[in-house]
Amino acid sequence: MLPKRHSTSFDRLLDRLLDLIRLPAGDLLRNLVYRRLWTSILISSLGGQITLLALPLTAAILLHASPTQMGLLTAMELAPFVLFSLPAGVWLDRVRKLPVYIVGEVTLAVAVASVPVAAWMGWLGMPWLYFVGFLLGTVYTIAGSASQIVLTQVVSRDRLVEAHAKNALASSGAEVAGPGVAGALIKLVGAPLALAVDALLLLVSALILRGVKVTETLHRGDGSHFWRDLKDGIAFVRGKPMLVSLACAVGGWQMFNQAAQVVQILFATRVLGLSAQSVGLSYIALGAGTVLASAIGHRVSARIGPGPCLISGFLICGIGWSVLCVAPANAAGVAAFAFTLFMFGVGAVFIFINFLSLRQAVTPGPLLGRMTSTMRWLILIPAGPGALIGGWLGEHVSLRAALAFAGIGALLLAALAWQLRAIRTVRQLPKVEEEVELGAEAQPGALNLQPVNGN
Repeated sequence: MLPKRHSTSFDRLLDRLLDLIRLPAGDLLRNLVYRRLWTSILISSLGGQITLLALPLTAAILLHASPTQMGLLTAMELAPFVLFSLPAGVWLDRVRKLPVYIVGEVTLAVAVASVPVAAWMGWLGMPWLYFVGFLLGTVYTIAGSASQIVLTQVVSRDRLVEAHAKNALASSGAEVAGPGVAGALIKLVGAPLALAVDALLLLVSALILRGVKVTETLHRGDGSHFWRDLKDGIAFVRGKPMLVSLACAVGGWQMFNQAAQVVQILFATRVLGLSAQSVGLSYIALGAGTVLASAIGHRVSARIGPGPCLISGFLICGIGWSVLCVAPANAAGVAAFAFTLFMFGVGAVFIFINFLSLRQAVTPGPLLGRMTSTMRWLILIPAGPGALIGGWLGEHVSLRAALAFAGIGALLLAALAWQLRAIRTVRQLPKVEEEVELGAEAQPGALNLQPVNGN
């Protein structure tokens, strides 16, 4: 049983609000600990929407970056995953994850705040954005893995898909409001200064996370078997056909995704002629797609199975990118851009709520850090080359060629993934095969899901 925590006036107000909307007593949001985590994700995601637009717009419009430079910026954000994921996993299995998560939020705040400071001092350039991108990637590598493990300390295994769907709903809610807010901020104060708002929201998120209380049993060891522990994590993943298949499939999707992402904003601003504010408004379609997928994703996954639901995400994303690559440079093209963002929102949620749940469901608690980091390392190895391919195609062939590479590639990937029995046949979350001490992992049914009444 997780430790209970006295609720604040704000918490009691939220409880009354949940009563008004008739949220079931057993809903995850009824639990104070999970609700704090969910609120932090919502606020952090809202700030993240500002960075999602403001950072590449700073490069594309203020610094006049070329497609190759945009690809390099994305590659710098991805490089830390390749460099640090595996050792970070070993380290995370030996330390408390929540403090790492909190420090990561604060570090992100400092990193994004440095961009407007650099612009104000007159020395902002692409090298500085490369540095910021590398720092952001480093935090996502370490603290991002910690945040995924924290969820398993709050929610039992049998409710992981539901929890990931609710987390996606928090992110998608931010994606609905965030782009419009980001576009207005960018128009009002410029892209670099808009990042200061993200920094403030990240600090608020860190403060909320300090109120999340979990019980965690560490398995530190004597620290002398670092390489053995690292190899054990890799061996665990290698020994699970489902994890290997997931890594190959989602890694392929990441390559095509990054190829599209590095040229998407350039296509919108330089081919379709959209302003920064119009790009921000278009991204509301992304939020709408993620809201829809988050609301129905758990039910779709339960109906057709986590494996088929994940594969459908590849197909949906591929359709979106394929439509955009042939979009005309007129009002229909703008509509196609919004459609692509909507399809990406749906597809990405279908992919990740199932991908994260499947890999966590089969992993014993003491191996969660190493499994998470190994899987993130594997799926992001193709992402860097994907970003560079997209940038090269965008600069030396055309922006449409990069989008075609992403769209056709994702459609072919969906067809190939359907041939992988280890994914296609998964109709429900599997169980951990070996009974081991689960450390801080919440046991099924361990979460108190009754309404919090000040206890």
